[in-house]
Amino acid sequence: MMGSNRSLRSTRKLDHIRHAQVLPPGPGTTGLEDIQLLHRCLPELSWEEVELSTSFLGFSLSAPIIINAMTGGAHDVTDINAALARVAAQTGIGLAVGSQRAALEDKNLVDSYRVVRRENPRGVILANVGAHTSPQDARRAVKMIEADLLQVHLNPAQELVMPEGERDFRGLLANIGEIIAAVSVPVIVKEVGFGMTAEDALSLAQVGCLGIDIGGKGGTNFIAIEQARRGDTRGLGLVDWGIPTGISLVEAISMLAGRNIAVIASGGIKTSLDVAKCLALGAKAVGIAGEFLHILLQEGEEGLKGFIQDLKEELKMLLLLTGSRTPAALIDIPVVITGQTAAYLRARGFSIEAFASR
Repeated sequence: MMGSNRSLRSTRKLDHIRHAQVLPPGPGTTGLEDIQLLHRCLPELSWEEVELSTSFLGFSLSAPIIINAMTGGAHDVTDINAALARVAAQTGIGLAVGSQRAALEDKNLVDSYRVVRRENPRGVILANVGAHTSPQDARRAVKMIEADLLQVHLNPAQELVMPEGERDFRGLLANIGEIIAAVSVPVIVKEVGFGMTAEDALSLAQVGCLGIDIGGKGGTNFIAIEQARRGDTRGLGLVDWGIPTGISLVEAISMLAGRNIAVIASGGIKTSLDVAKCLALGAKAVGIAGEFLHILLQEGEEGLKGFIQDLKEELKMLLLLTGSRTPAALIDIPVVITGQTAAYLRARGFSIEAFASR
């Protein structure tokens, strides 16, 4: 039985990649179209004064960008992870591996993850386990790739639509607390694409998470992917489920104000303007997965490297155009929130005027 489970996981990883390339993002948007930054025609800065490099949970990045968790656990994706690791090394940004559960169960799959440290020996690498993982296995995952940080992912919506998925989500918060106590690296808890409420963000902070990745709606849709894998109609009614990235980010940032928690924005982020908006709302870094994977598979390693270099160059332009010397300085600029995002946040009791009147 265990052997069949291992084979099933490897097949599932490959299915995820295939469907992610075919299915469109969404439905629905990230909500970032309702977030507006103010152009400064008198920025009083020179290009040389603007600096993208940043400190993220004690580690240095050339820009506040992370190649977010994608894949692993199948021999056929080892080359993908190796390419992502080389690109991360060459561009100086972070890299998270996909869920390591398969390799924790089958040592023959370890190299599909370990390759990232081999190809990127000095970079910032994030290990990845599910919230059901035992503290002992979480330690093994960190050791497997000599990780600097650990992502613990939450994916109840995906699991429920997945034919072979988990059905019991009791005790996850307590288990996350035990993982945090057991591992020697900072822990980031990440939603996989359906967003996070202010209440859940606070609960995670209270058990000791140093980072929270809100993983909002608007990008890769794992309900749609699992529904496509099923081959039937169950799950179709849930494909529009979730909290858009922009809304979830404001909820988390507002609730965690004054706490030393690094909030990461992810979910459908594609452009330098998306990145700048998230940083201005208060994110310490931005995670991008689907867009990077699509470019890698369509244009190759050099194509992805060039895209990230352009992304960083444009982000520097946006810093200058908002009068910001560093990414961290974006937290002080006015941000205007309009449309459905504003209506949603007001209904939830969050002040959008506080962002506009900085």
